[in-house]
Amino acid sequence: MINSCKSLDRFCLKDKVVVVTGGTGLLGALYCERLSEAGATVIIADLCSEKCGNLASVISLSTGVKAYGLAVDLSNEQSVINWSKKIISEFACVDVLINNAAAKVAGFFASLDQFSVDDWNSVMSVNVTGAFLACREIGADMARRGKGSIINISSIYGLVGPDQRIYEGSYYGDMGGAINTPLVYSASKGAIISMTRYLATYWGPKGVRSNTMTPGGVYTGQNDIFQEKYSQHVPMARMGKAEEMVGALLFLASDASSYINGQNIIVDGGWTAW
Repeated sequence: MINSCKSLDRFCLKDKVVVVTGGTGLLGALYCERLSEAGATVIIADLCSEKCGNLASVISLSTGVKAYGLAVDLSNEQSVINWSKKIISEFACVDVLINNAAAKVAGFFASLDQFSVDDWNSVMSVNVTGAFLACREIGADMARRGKGSIINISSIYGLVGPDQRIYEGSYYGDMGGAINTPLVYSASKGAIISMTRYLATYWGPKGVRSNTMTPGGVYTGQNDIFQEKYSQHVPMARMGKAEEMVGALLFLASDASSYINGQNIIVDGGWTAW
């Protein structure tokens, strides 16, 4: 008879050290809290040290599992080097690296013909180069130890092009008004998927798994027009909820996915199935 309790134990993250970049963002903060609830020692990484520390305190208090905040500038190579060395020195190892950070610059929603090279480079320096640097520093240490899981967060727009009609009449107050999906976002998220496949074959023989989690559109305050137009493209006829992204992330972080490598787990309500 199968012991179901032991099977479920493989989903437990107790005693695992998990690093989350972009850890104070809307989804990042939720990921950090749920990882902590699953027993992980979470290291919250983002640009602002105060925000990282404050969130770590809140999570530690709410879950009873100590979380830590450690700021990093992913666009700065030396900052990433110093940050990763400090993590490895203080925690001895990293079991899971989640590359979740994504940059938003002042001109992020500018039209393609008006999008500046400076803004392009700023986004790429975090979304792609920052993920590369984190993988280079922390992933290499995983490979030396012979164990680890790298989870890169992409987007459906790294897989398919956005339907521009969705954005007609759209509004998102928290993002400054009218929104769209700029080319730099799609390009960076497509690069993340390719990076994952490369890492899966490069470090797979060393015991390091690399996978992508790709969320579809998540409701975080977009206006009704946007929600309605977006939902028309989804077989489940609605946008995703932030909590619905968590299950796939916990799975990829846990030993329950120990033979999953080089894959892209898409959580989009069926958007890419049409």
